[in-house]
Amino acid sequence: MFETLPDPKLDGIIALMQAFAEDPRLGKVDLGVGVYRDEAGRTPVMQAVKAAEQHIVETQESKTYLSLAGDAAFLDTMRDLLLGGAVPASRVAAVGTPGGTAAVRQICELIRRAHAQATVWISAQTWPNHSPLIAAAGLPTRPYRYLDPESGALDRAGLLADLEEISAGDVVLLHGCCHNPTGVDPTPQDWAEIAALLDRRGAVPFVDMAYQGFGAGLDADAGGLRHLAARLPEILVAASCSKNFGLYRERVGLAMAIVPEGQRARLAGTLAGLSRRAFAFPPDHGGRVVSTILGDARLRHIWQVELYEMRDRVAANRRGLADALRAETGSDQFGFIAAQQGMFSLLPLSPEQIERLRAEHGIYMLGDGRVNMAGLNAQSVPVLAQAMAQVLR
Repeated sequence: MFETLPDPKLDGIIALMQAFAEDPRLGKVDLGVGVYRDEAGRTPVMQAVKAAEQHIVETQESKTYLSLAGDAAFLDTMRDLLLGGAVPASRVAAVGTPGGTAAVRQICELIRRAHAQATVWISAQTWPNHSPLIAAAGLPTRPYRYLDPESGALDRAGLLADLEEISAGDVVLLHGCCHNPTGVDPTPQDWAEIAALLDRRGAVPFVDMAYQGFGAGLDADAGGLRHLAARLPEILVAASCSKNFGLYRERVGLAMAIVPEGQRARLAGTLAGLSRRAFAFPPDHGGRVVSTILGDARLRHIWQVELYEMRDRVAANRRGLADALRAETGSDQFGFIAAQQGMFSLLPLSPEQIERLRAEHGIYMLGDGRVNMAGLNAQSVPVLAQAMAQVLR
């Protein structure tokens, strides 16, 4: 029966990984894959993670199933990390998921079950997997303007104008911080205006939080989510621990619904039922690592120091690239790179220029110009700047 299946279209990021691996050049630069890398190009295991894993190995006495929701300590500590007490626990229902990707998908399934006619609004530039995940749940999407390509900043007026078109019951997908792929985040005032608009229009925010701690700091990065939670009756959240705990392969995620008092049990049961039909019990090891770190003051301090060192290295790469491009091009047209946050930026390059960077210089990035700033180091920053200056001439 399988001969009827069409040939699958290779995912753009996977295709880029494959092409990079097959490139024999020694000086090649990978700016496509969205993982943190240190100055030596490695994705290290954090020391806090190693210590937590050692503790788990020494003390864990069973590998039996937990509840469909997952480890209660993981859910509680992640709720506190994300919300910081912005709403009482009695309004929060959550389940563990196999990574942030599954969290997004489960939230989409929850939307479909609650309101199948809802349109999910997504920023015009967004994580490539958002649209397929939403479509797989059978939900329609509409874009809203986000990035101003001229300034490399938020298109505030365009965003607010587009969201004025949303209908009651629609869902607006927002990146909690360190927007992927633009690196452009709303200010606290922008978040306040977005919250007021959604409240007035009767729409539900869906916050994807994948990079908490990689921007202004753990609490500041959650400021927009916490403002929405304090202002609006219903919030949907998908969170990932891949980046800020370095637990990529452990697949640690969380799907959360913030609802009015008295509705928590219904949402918790619905989320658990959706998990049962998709993957049953969520993986436990990575979540237990997170709860062990967050529940221990010493390990939490070690983790936060490590996290901020990663954040600061990415920020230094941003400043270094902006400075190098200024020197190479004689203009400040790329100054926005230093002002943005998180691991990603969109470089204003044409597909032809991006192909020249790959073919002539061994520099790999996605076709839309998305680059992983954590993939740079002191040696590759000037290489990229010189190569960009050449293809831009």
